[in-house]
Amino acid sequence: MNIRDITYNPYSVTAVVLVVSLAYKLPAVIRAGRNPLLRQVGGLLLAACGVFIFAAPPTIAVVNRITGVTNFSAPWVYSLLTGFCASCLLLIIKWRGGPPENIRRAKYWVYGSYGTLLVVLWILFALGDHHVERLRDLDTYYATTPYMREMIVLYLLGHTVAVLITSALLWSWESRVRGTGWLHKGVVLLGVGYAMNLIYDVAKLTPVVARWTGRDDLDWMSTDLAPPIAALVGLLIALGFILPHVGERLSHRLTTHREYWALGPLARALHSVPAASAPVALGRFAPLKLRLTLRQTFIRDALRQAAPFMDAALREQVREHHLAAGSQPATAEAVADAITITAAVSHMRAAGRRPPEQPLRLPTESMQDLVSISRALRRSHSVQRAHWTATTQEESVRS
Repeated sequence: MNIRDITYNPYSVTAVVLVVSLAYKLPAVIRAGRNPLLRQVGGLLLAACGVFIFAAPPTIAVVNRITGVTNFSAPWVYSLLTGFCASCLLLIIKWRGGPPENIRRAKYWVYGSYGTLLVVLWILFALGDHHVERLRDLDTYYATTPYMREMIVLYLLGHTVAVLITSALLWSWESRVRGTGWLHKGVVLLGVGYAMNLIYDVAKLTPVVARWTGRDDLDWMSTDLAPPIAALVGLLIALGFILPHVGERLSHRLTTHREYWALGPLARALHSVPAASAPVALGRFAPLKLRLTLRQTFIRDALRQAAPFMDAALREQVREHHLAAGSQPATAEAVADAITITAAVSHMRAAGRRPPEQPLRLPTESMQDLVSISRALRRSHSVQRAHWTATTQEESVRS
Protein backbone atom coordinates (compact mmCIF):
# COMPACT_ATOMS: atom_id res chain seq x y z
CA MET A 1 0.00 0.00 0.00
CA ASN A 2 1.49 3.31 -1.08
CA ILE A 3 1.48 6.25 1.39
CA ARG A 4 0.34 8.50 -1.48
CA ASP A 5 -2.73 6.29 -1.87
CA ILE A 6 -3.67 6.98 1.74
CA THR A 7 -3.02 10.72 1.85
CA TYR A 8 -4.43 11.66 -1.57
CA ASN A 9 -8.07 12.55 -0.98
CA PRO A 10 -9.67 15.21 -3.20
CA TYR A 11 -13.09 14.34 -1.81
CA SER A 12 -12.62 15.58 1.75
CA VAL A 13 -13.89 19.14 1.24
CA THR A 14 -16.89 17.92 -0.75
CA ALA A 15 -17.69 15.30 1.88
CA VAL A 16 -17.60 17.94 4.64
CA VAL A 17 -19.86 20.29 2.65
CA LEU A 18 -22.31 17.47 1.97
CA VAL A 19 -22.40 16.42 5.62
CA VAL A 20 -23.05 20.04 6.66
CA SER A 21 -25.78 20.30 3.99
CA LEU A 22 -27.38 17.09 5.24
CA ALA A 23 -27.24 18.33 8.85
CA TYR A 24 -28.86 21.60 7.76
CA LYS A 25 -31.60 19.83 5.81
CA LEU A 26 -32.28 17.07 8.35
CA PRO A 27 -34.56 19.09 10.69
CA ALA A 28 -36.72 20.16 7.74
CA VAL A 29 -36.91 16.53 6.55
CA ILE A 30 -37.97 15.38 10.03
CA ARG A 31 -40.56 18.15 10.38
CA ALA A 32 -41.90 17.48 6.89
CA GLY A 33 -43.08 14.04 7.95
CA ARG A 34 -44.58 12.48 4.85
CA ASN A 35 -43.45 15.09 2.32
CA PRO A 36 -41.91 12.82 -0.38
CA LEU A 37 -39.82 15.54 -2.05
CA LEU A 38 -38.10 16.61 1.18
CA ARG A 39 -37.53 12.99 2.17
CA GLN A 40 -35.97 12.31 -1.22
CA VAL A 41 -33.71 15.38 -0.96
CA GLY A 42 -32.53 14.08 2.41
CA GLY A 43 -31.93 10.62 0.96
CA LEU A 44 -30.08 12.08 -2.00
CA LEU A 45 -27.76 14.11 0.23
CA LEU A 46 -27.18 11.02 2.36
CA ALA A 47 -26.27 9.00 -0.74
CA ALA A 48 -23.94 11.78 -1.92
CA CYS A 49 -22.23 11.81 1.48
CA GLY A 50 -21.79 8.05 1.21
CA VAL A 51 -20.26 8.30 -2.27
CA PHE A 52 -17.61 10.85 -1.30
CA ILE A 53 -16.83 9.29 2.07
CA PHE A 54 -16.50 5.72 0.80
CA ALA A 55 -14.70 6.71 -2.43
CA ALA A 56 -11.78 8.19 -0.47
CA PRO A 57 -8.69 5.91 -0.60
CA PRO A 58 -8.35 5.72 3.22
CA THR A 59 -11.98 4.60 3.54
CA ILE A 60 -11.54 2.12 0.68
CA ALA A 61 -8.64 0.47 2.55
CA VAL A 62 -10.63 0.32 5.80
CA VAL A 63 -13.72 -1.22 4.16
CA ASN A 64 -11.61 -3.83 2.36
CA ARG A 65 -9.91 -4.74 5.60
CA ILE A 66 -13.13 -4.95 7.63
CA THR A 67 -14.97 -7.10 5.07
CA GLY A 68 -11.95 -9.27 4.39
CA VAL A 69 -12.71 -9.16 0.64
CA THR A 70 -10.08 -7.62 -1.59
CA ASN A 71 -11.47 -4.60 -3.47
CA PHE A 72 -14.92 -5.03 -1.88
CA SER A 73 -15.15 -1.22 -1.92
CA ALA A 74 -15.34 -1.19 -5.73
CA PRO A 75 -18.88 -2.58 -6.15
CA TRP A 76 -19.91 -0.86 -2.92
CA VAL A 77 -18.89 2.61 -4.18
CA TYR A 78 -20.28 1.85 -7.65
CA SER A 79 -23.59 0.89 -6.02
CA LEU A 80 -23.68 4.11 -4.00
CA LEU A 81 -22.90 6.14 -7.12
CA THR A 82 -25.57 4.30 -9.12
CA GLY A 83 -28.11 4.85 -6.35
CA PHE A 84 -27.18 8.53 -6.19
CA CYS A 85 -27.68 8.88 -9.96
CA ALA A 86 -31.07 7.17 -9.77
CA SER A 87 -32.11 9.36 -6.82
CA CYS A 88 -31.13 12.53 -8.69
CA LEU A 89 -33.07 11.42 -11.73
CA LEU A 90 -36.16 10.58 -9.67
CA LEU A 91 -36.02 13.86 -7.78
CA ILE A 92 -35.75 15.92 -10.96
CA ILE A 93 -38.68 14.00 -12.46
CA LYS A 94 -40.85 14.68 -9.41
CA TRP A 95 -39.57 18.24 -9.02
CA ARG A 96 -40.52 19.14 -12.60
CA GLY A 97 -43.98 17.69 -12.17
CA GLY A 98 -46.32 16.64 -14.96
CA PRO A 99 -49.12 14.14 -15.47
CA PRO A 100 -49.17 11.56 -12.62
CA GLU A 101 -49.19 8.69 -15.11
CA ASN A 102 -45.97 9.92 -16.74
CA ILE A 103 -44.26 10.40 -13.37
CA ARG A 104 -45.31 6.92 -12.23
CA ARG A 105 -44.08 5.35 -15.48
CA ALA A 106 -40.73 7.15 -15.22
CA LYS A 107 -40.33 6.02 -11.58
CA TYR A 108 -40.90 2.37 -12.50
CA TRP A 109 -38.42 2.68 -15.36
CA VAL A 110 -35.73 4.14 -13.08
CA TYR A 111 -36.32 1.62 -10.28
CA GLY A 112 -36.33 -1.32 -12.68
CA SER A 113 -33.31 -0.38 -14.79
CA TYR A 114 -31.02 0.82 -12.01
CA GLY A 115 -32.13 -1.92 -9.62
CA THR A 116 -31.16 -4.48 -12.28
CA LEU A 117 -27.86 -2.68 -12.85
CA LEU A 118 -27.00 -2.93 -9.14
CA VAL A 119 -27.63 -6.68 -9.10
CA VAL A 120 -25.54 -7.23 -12.24
CA LEU A 121 -22.63 -5.21 -10.79
CA TRP A 122 -22.38 -7.49 -7.75
CA ILE A 123 -22.71 -10.65 -9.84
CA LEU A 124 -19.88 -9.54 -12.14
CA PHE A 125 -17.72 -8.65 -9.13
CA ALA A 126 -18.29 -12.10 -7.63
CA LEU A 127 -17.31 -13.75 -10.93
CA GLY A 128 -14.21 -11.62 -11.55
CA ASP A 129 -10.61 -12.01 -10.40
CA HIS A 130 -9.83 -9.03 -8.13
CA HIS A 131 -7.15 -10.36 -5.77
CA VAL A 132 -4.83 -7.30 -6.13
CA GLU A 133 -6.02 -4.39 -4.00
CA ARG A 134 -6.14 -1.07 -5.85
CA LEU A 135 -7.09 2.08 -3.94
CA ARG A 136 -6.94 4.68 -6.70
CA ASP A 137 -6.60 3.05 -10.11
CA LEU A 138 -8.93 0.04 -10.00
CA ASP A 139 -10.79 1.12 -13.16
CA THR A 140 -7.69 1.13 -15.34
CA TYR A 141 -5.88 -1.74 -13.57
CA TYR A 142 -8.79 -4.15 -14.14
CA ALA A 143 -9.91 -2.66 -17.48
CA THR A 144 -8.95 -5.84 -19.36
CA THR A 145 -9.86 -8.40 -16.67
CA PRO A 146 -12.91 -10.56 -17.55
CA TYR A 147 -16.07 -9.71 -15.58
CA MET A 148 -14.32 -6.86 -13.76
CA ARG A 149 -14.04 -5.14 -17.14
CA GLU A 150 -17.78 -5.51 -17.72
CA MET A 151 -18.56 -4.30 -14.19
CA ILE A 152 -16.51 -1.12 -14.73
CA VAL A 153 -18.01 -0.38 -18.12
CA LEU A 154 -21.56 -1.02 -16.89
CA TYR A 155 -21.29 1.36 -13.94
CA LEU A 156 -19.77 4.07 -16.14
CA LEU A 157 -22.43 3.62 -18.83
CA GLY A 158 -25.19 3.66 -16.22
CA HIS A 159 -23.76 6.86 -14.78
CA THR A 160 -23.45 8.44 -18.22
CA VAL A 161 -27.02 7.60 -19.21
CA ALA A 162 -28.37 9.03 -15.95
CA VAL A 163 -26.31 12.19 -16.40
CA LEU A 164 -27.48 12.67 -20.00
CA ILE A 165 -31.16 12.22 -19.13
CA THR A 166 -30.95 14.42 -16.03
CA SER A 167 -29.05 17.13 -17.92
CA ALA A 168 -31.67 17.14 -20.69
CA LEU A 169 -34.49 17.40 -18.13
CA LEU A 170 -32.73 20.21 -16.26
CA TRP A 171 -31.95 22.36 -19.28
CA SER A 172 -35.44 21.91 -20.71
CA TRP A 173 -36.79 22.96 -17.32
CA GLU A 174 -34.43 25.93 -16.96
CA SER A 175 -36.32 28.07 -19.47
CA ARG A 176 -39.57 27.45 -17.59
CA VAL A 177 -38.25 28.63 -14.21
CA ARG A 178 -36.53 31.82 -15.35
CA GLY A 179 -37.49 34.71 -13.16
CA THR A 180 -38.25 32.49 -10.16
CA GLY A 181 -35.22 33.70 -8.22
CA TRP A 182 -33.50 31.09 -6.10
CA LEU A 183 -35.19 28.14 -7.81
CA HIS A 184 -33.74 29.23 -11.15
CA LYS A 185 -30.27 29.62 -9.60
CA GLY A 186 -30.51 26.12 -8.15
CA VAL A 187 -31.55 24.63 -11.49
CA VAL A 188 -28.65 26.39 -13.26
CA LEU A 189 -26.17 25.04 -10.68
CA LEU A 190 -27.57 21.56 -11.14
CA GLY A 191 -27.34 21.91 -14.91
CA VAL A 192 -23.70 23.00 -14.74
CA GLY A 193 -22.92 20.21 -12.27
CA TYR A 194 -24.40 17.53 -14.51
CA ALA A 195 -22.68 18.97 -17.58
CA MET A 196 -19.37 18.61 -15.73
CA ASN A 197 -20.38 15.06 -14.82
CA LEU A 198 -20.08 14.26 -18.52
CA ILE A 199 -16.45 15.43 -18.38
CA TYR A 200 -15.95 13.05 -15.46
CA ASP A 201 -17.37 10.17 -17.50
CA VAL A 202 -15.08 10.99 -20.42
CA ALA A 203 -12.08 11.15 -18.07
CA LYS A 204 -12.99 7.71 -16.73
CA LEU A 205 -13.97 5.94 -19.94
CA THR A 206 -11.11 7.20 -22.13
CA PRO A 207 -8.24 5.47 -20.25
CA VAL A 208 -10.34 2.30 -19.87
CA VAL A 209 -10.83 2.09 -23.65
CA ALA A 210 -7.14 2.98 -24.14
CA ARG A 211 -6.21 -0.03 -22.00
CA TRP A 212 -8.08 -2.28 -24.43
CA THR A 213 -5.64 -1.18 -27.12
CA GLY A 214 -2.62 -1.77 -24.87
CA ARG A 215 -2.04 1.88 -23.92
CA ASP A 216 -1.57 2.97 -20.31
CA ASP A 217 -0.34 6.53 -20.91
CA LEU A 218 -3.84 7.94 -20.34
CA ASP A 219 -4.30 6.40 -16.87
CA TRP A 220 -3.70 9.82 -15.32
CA MET A 221 -7.11 10.92 -16.59
CA SER A 222 -8.80 8.40 -14.32
CA THR A 223 -6.52 8.74 -11.29
CA ASP A 224 -5.60 12.46 -11.31
CA LEU A 225 -8.18 14.32 -13.42
CA ALA A 226 -11.48 12.57 -12.64
CA PRO A 227 -11.41 12.84 -8.80
CA PRO A 228 -11.16 16.68 -8.65
CA ILE A 229 -13.91 16.92 -11.27
CA ALA A 230 -16.09 14.59 -9.21
CA ALA A 231 -15.45 16.68 -6.09
CA LEU A 232 -16.48 19.88 -7.89
CA VAL A 233 -19.53 18.16 -9.36
CA GLY A 234 -20.59 17.04 -5.89
CA LEU A 235 -20.34 20.60 -4.58
CA LEU A 236 -22.37 22.03 -7.47
CA ILE A 237 -25.10 19.42 -7.18
CA ALA A 238 -25.34 19.77 -3.40
CA LEU A 239 -25.57 23.56 -3.73
CA GLY A 240 -28.11 23.22 -6.52
CA PHE A 241 -30.45 21.19 -4.32
CA ILE A 242 -30.14 23.25 -1.11
CA LEU A 243 -29.74 26.75 -2.58
CA PRO A 244 -33.45 27.31 -3.36
CA HIS A 245 -34.44 26.45 0.21
CA VAL A 246 -31.57 28.30 1.90
CA GLY A 247 -31.86 31.29 -0.41
CA GLU A 248 -35.60 31.68 0.12
CA ARG A 249 -35.19 31.48 3.90
CA LEU A 250 -32.35 34.00 3.94
CA SER A 251 -34.21 36.36 1.61
CA HIS A 252 -37.34 36.17 3.74
CA ARG A 253 -35.36 36.75 6.92
CA LEU A 254 -33.48 39.68 5.36
CA THR A 255 -36.75 41.22 4.14
CA THR A 256 -38.26 40.82 7.62
CA HIS A 257 -35.17 42.36 9.21
CA ARG A 258 -35.20 45.34 6.84
CA GLU A 259 -38.90 45.97 7.34
CA TYR A 260 -38.60 45.72 11.13
CA TRP A 261 -35.81 48.29 11.31
CA ALA A 262 -37.37 50.48 8.62
CA LEU A 263 -40.50 50.82 10.77
CA GLY A 264 -38.43 51.99 13.76
CA PRO A 265 -38.76 55.78 13.15
CA LEU A 266 -42.55 55.53 12.76
CA ALA A 267 -42.89 53.39 15.89
CA ARG A 268 -40.79 55.88 17.87
CA ALA A 269 -42.84 58.81 16.54
CA LEU A 270 -45.99 57.12 17.85
CA HIS A 271 -44.61 55.91 21.18
CA SER A 272 -46.50 58.60 23.14
CA VAL A 273 -49.87 57.56 21.68
CA PRO A 274 -51.85 55.57 24.28
CA ALA A 275 -52.10 51.90 23.38
CA ALA A 276 -55.52 50.41 22.68
CA SER A 277 -54.52 47.26 24.58
CA ALA A 278 -51.93 46.16 27.11
CA PRO A 279 -48.45 45.93 25.59
CA VAL A 280 -47.00 42.48 24.97
CA ALA A 281 -43.64 41.81 26.61
CA LEU A 282 -41.14 39.95 24.43
CA GLY A 283 -38.00 38.20 25.54
CA ARG A 284 -34.60 39.05 24.14
CA PHE A 285 -34.67 36.01 21.87
CA ALA A 286 -38.19 36.41 20.50
CA PRO A 287 -38.41 35.57 16.78
CA LEU A 288 -37.90 38.54 14.49
CA LYS A 289 -41.10 37.75 12.60
CA LEU A 290 -43.08 38.03 15.85
CA ARG A 291 -41.37 41.33 16.66
CA LEU A 292 -42.31 42.65 13.23
CA THR A 293 -45.95 41.58 13.64
CA LEU A 294 -46.19 43.31 17.02
CA ARG A 295 -44.54 46.47 15.70
CA GLN A 296 -46.97 46.59 12.76
CA THR A 297 -49.92 46.01 15.11
CA PHE A 298 -48.76 48.77 17.47
CA ILE A 299 -48.32 51.26 14.60
CA ARG A 300 -51.77 50.60 13.15
CA ASP A 301 -53.42 50.81 16.58
CA ALA A 302 -51.60 54.06 17.30
CA LEU A 303 -52.64 55.50 13.94
CA ARG A 304 -56.27 54.73 14.70
CA GLN A 305 -55.91 56.45 18.09
CA ALA A 306 -54.34 59.51 16.44
CA ALA A 307 -56.80 59.62 13.53
CA PRO A 308 -59.08 62.31 15.10
CA PHE A 309 -56.10 64.68 15.23
CA MET A 310 -54.98 64.16 11.61
CA ASP A 311 -55.52 67.12 9.31
CA ALA A 312 -56.55 66.09 5.81
CA ALA A 313 -56.06 69.66 4.54
CA LEU A 314 -52.48 69.71 5.81
CA ARG A 315 -51.77 66.36 4.17
CA GLU A 316 -53.12 67.52 0.83
CA GLN A 317 -51.20 70.80 1.06
CA VAL A 318 -47.89 69.04 1.71
CA ARG A 319 -48.53 66.50 -1.02
CA GLU A 320 -49.27 69.24 -3.58
CA HIS A 321 -46.20 71.17 -2.47
CA HIS A 322 -43.92 68.17 -3.08
CA LEU A 323 -45.53 67.32 -6.38
CA ALA A 324 -45.00 70.90 -7.51
CA ALA A 325 -41.36 70.64 -6.41
CA GLY A 326 -40.87 67.65 -8.73
CA SER A 327 -41.16 64.75 -6.28
CA GLN A 328 -42.50 61.40 -7.38
CA PRO A 329 -46.16 60.79 -6.38
CA ALA A 330 -45.19 57.95 -4.00
CA THR A 331 -42.56 60.14 -2.30
CA ALA A 332 -44.99 63.06 -2.00
CA GLU A 333 -47.60 60.75 -0.45
CA ALA A 334 -45.12 59.32 2.07
CA VAL A 335 -43.81 62.73 3.18
CA ALA A 336 -47.36 64.12 3.44
CA ASP A 337 -48.40 61.15 5.62
CA ALA A 338 -45.27 61.52 7.76
CA ILE A 339 -45.92 65.23 8.41
CA THR A 340 -49.61 64.62 9.08
CA ILE A 341 -48.77 61.92 11.66
CA THR A 342 -46.10 64.08 13.32
CA ALA A 343 -48.50 67.03 13.55
CA ALA A 344 -51.30 64.79 14.89
CA VAL A 345 -49.09 63.41 17.66
CA SER A 346 -48.04 66.96 18.60
CA HIS A 347 -51.68 68.12 18.70
CA MET A 348 -52.58 65.06 20.71
CA ARG A 349 -49.97 65.83 23.35
CA ALA A 350 -51.00 69.51 23.45
CA ALA A 351 -54.66 68.57 23.91
CA GLY A 352 -53.88 66.18 26.71
CA ARG A 353 -54.86 63.27 24.48
CA ARG A 354 -58.48 64.43 24.49
CA PRO A 355 -60.02 64.25 20.99
CA PRO A 356 -61.02 67.59 19.48
CA GLU A 357 -64.66 68.71 19.57
CA GLN A 358 -64.73 68.47 15.79
CA PRO A 359 -62.52 65.47 14.94
CA LEU A 360 -60.67 65.67 11.64
CA ARG A 361 -60.47 61.89 11.30
CA LEU A 362 -58.26 61.45 8.29
CA PRO A 363 -58.89 57.84 7.14
CA THR A 364 -55.77 55.89 8.16
CA GLU A 365 -56.69 53.10 5.72
CA SER A 366 -55.08 55.23 3.01
CA MET A 367 -51.74 54.92 4.82
CA GLN A 368 -50.87 51.46 3.49
CA ASP A 369 -47.15 51.86 2.86
CA LEU A 370 -45.95 52.17 6.45
CA VAL A 371 -42.32 51.52 5.48
CA SER A 372 -42.25 54.49 3.08
CA ILE A 373 -43.82 56.73 5.74
CA SER A 374 -41.25 55.59 8.29
CA ARG A 375 -38.40 56.21 5.87
CA ALA A 376 -39.79 59.69 5.21
CA LEU A 377 -39.71 60.28 8.96
CA ARG A 378 -36.09 59.13 9.05
CA ARG A 379 -35.23 61.88 6.60
CA SER A 380 -36.01 64.33 9.39
CA HIS A 381 -34.52 67.39 7.72
CA SER A 382 -36.73 67.12 4.62
CA VAL A 383 -39.80 66.40 6.75
CA GLN A 384 -39.15 69.36 9.05
CA ARG A 385 -38.50 71.65 6.10
CA ALA A 386 -41.69 70.51 4.36
CA HIS A 387 -43.65 70.91 7.59
CA TRP A 388 -42.29 74.43 8.04
CA THR A 389 -43.08 75.29 4.40
CA ALA A 390 -46.61 73.92 4.64
CA THR A 391 -47.26 75.73 7.93
CA THR A 392 -45.90 78.99 6.54
CA GLN A 393 -48.06 78.73 3.45
CA GLU A 394 -51.11 77.93 5.55
CA GLU A 395 -50.52 80.98 7.79
CA SER A 396 -49.99 83.25 4.77
CA VAL A 397 -53.26 82.08 3.26
CA ARG A 398 -55.12 82.74 6.52
CA SER A 399 -53.62 86.25 6.87
